[in-house]
Amino acid sequence: MTEVLSCRGLLKRFGDLTAVDDVTFTISAGETYGLLGPNGAGKTTIISMVAGILRPDAGEVLVEGVPVSTRTTEPKGRIGYVPQELALYPDLTGRENLRFFARLQGLSRAAVAQRVAHVLDVVGLADRADERAEHYSGGMKRRLHIGMGLLHEPILLVLDEPTAGVDPQSRNAIMDSIRELADSGLAILYTTHYMEEAERLCDRVGIIDGGRLVAEGSRRELVERLAERDRISLSVDGDPAGAKRVAERIPAVLGVAAHGDGLELLVHSARQCLPGVLSALAEQDVHVRAVEVDEPNLETVFLHLTGRALRE
Repeated sequence: MTEVLSCRGLLKRFGDLTAVDDVTFTISAGETYGLLGPNGAGKTTIISMVAGILRPDAGEVLVEGVPVSTRTTEPKGRIGYVPQELALYPDLTGRENLRFFARLQGLSRAAVAQRVAHVLDVVGLADRADERAEHYSGGMKRRLHIGMGLLHEPILLVLDEPTAGVDPQSRNAIMDSIRELADSGLAILYTTHYMEEAERLCDRVGIIDGGRLVAEGSRRELVERLAERDRISLSVDGDPAGAKRVAERIPAVLGVAAHGDGLELLVHSARQCLPGVLSALAEQDVHVRAVEVDEPNLETVFLHLTGRALRE
């Protein structure tokens, strides 16, 4: 995969406060990288350095191998930055807002109409493009805001809490658009206060606490780092002790405990091994009445590493 963003040893201090401390990570084309951390952890400072708004005290940000600087426009022109605060003109229509920002991005008059029409389709606002933005719902304003970051065809899209303050339906629409953008090859840096968004969208996540990157990887990699395992709870007919002896002989099962009329199995990946477990039990005449799967998630990892909930 082509490496689009490389952050190496980023350090940023504000007086005696070290806001970002030796942070290193990369993002490839088509990858969504989630930056997670409690309030004050350093996420906004990191994305401000990535976008070329803040100068790091040490380290560097590279986009396709070219250093990002607060003093240069290249390669900042390859970055689409969508801050949390909305920046649009309520008395202009959605189309007019996009046209205005397209010209600010330096697009030619010939290119503006084409890019604006394309972006309106991408963010799902083509049918409402000629309504004034002041009449848009919160979710529509968020989608228009994302569209502004796409006008100049960036290779890296930086999204700072793009679903903040919107309803569940709009959140789903925004997340669907983001997934489609990643599928098209766009590299995405994503911060959120919703752990389920990171679970759904992010190929990898970096957990920031106290300005440091304390863990990084896919959900499965982070869970395995904590030596957490999936649990399968089974309700069975007949003798649980006999069912336990059968389950203990299944290669995919790491451990078994009998309780009441059921079993609790410890496995590496419940989704992968559950069909084989059920088949093996059925072959030994163990009838399973109910199944419940408990998979450790990012919330489990996050709380373990930071001791705080994401929204704190």
